[in-house]
Amino acid sequence: MQIQWYPGHMYKAGKEIKKTISQVDLVIEIIDARLPFSSENPILAKLRGDKPCIKLLSKSDLADDALTLQWQNYFEQQRGVKTLAISQFHPEKARQIPSLCRKMLPLKAKDRTINVLIMGIPNVGKSTLINLLANRMIAKTGNEPAVTKQQQRIDLKNGVVLFDTPGMMWPNVENKNSGYRLAVTGAIKDTAIRHDDVAFFAADYLLQRYPECLQQRYNFETAPETELEVMEAIGRKRGCLRVGKQIDFDKTAKILLAELRAGKLGKISYETPTMIEQEMLELTVIQAQKALKKGQRKKNRRS
Repeated sequence: MQIQWYPGHMYKAGKEIKKTISQVDLVIEIIDARLPFSSENPILAKLRGDKPCIKLLSKSDLADDALTLQWQNYFEQQRGVKTLAISQFHPEKARQIPSLCRKMLPLKAKDRTINVLIMGIPNVGKSTLINLLANRMIAKTGNEPAVTKQQQRIDLKNGVVLFDTPGMMWPNVENKNSGYRLAVTGAIKDTAIRHDDVAFFAADYLLQRYPECLQQRYNFETAPETELEVMEAIGRKRGCLRVGKQIDFDKTAKILLAELRAGKLGKISYETPTMIEQEMLELTVIQAQKALKKGQRKKNRRS
């Protein structure tokens, strides 16, 4: 799946971030602990330059704890990057953020207010976090992606000022697996995806990585061996049947995705650092092949 979903306000947000970045001392990027790489905006690394960065792994209560720790270690090998795993059930961890900002900028923290840019993809929990840090309702929250529409400046009254931005997807998610993962977790509006396509991807992944979660949730009579068998079994269990007792895969898909997003299958992560490194190598080969073919076509047209 190659996602191309870039509403107008997100394009505007990108331009605003470019203008704002020179005014900030530190960048906070909120990423989804279930898919830390796929929810990381590749544009940010270019924009922030050498500014310190805190990567907040949100929704950590839904993610595999061991893999969350792996990702924190992976990110903290990068220069100027610190991480913190947070969730709505442990607000005390999120309240450590202003203190962490000051620790990363000890000289500036003594003299003046620290300006912090906070950003993340849609539906990653940014507005909820801002309301928690400000201790009042400032940012609109919701389960649908793309709720925040414009940039806001928020004084936390503790020596930190936040520059909030709309949740911003990048124009093109080139890694097809990242596109699927974003869709599985709800980062992309359901109107932009095919539920059955995404659910089949999820079922295949769960079958390979978390078969015990599938079995515990759906109590299969016989262990399914393929993603099709998983979907058929869930469809029968939940009564998702058409005329002639045919499985309604769209209805089944919506049930599976809703339960995954709610954490009803347990703590699940959708990628590991090793997995991503392999996928990016494969993507590099594919891109090189495409560039070669494109160059050959241009050469043929000239001849």
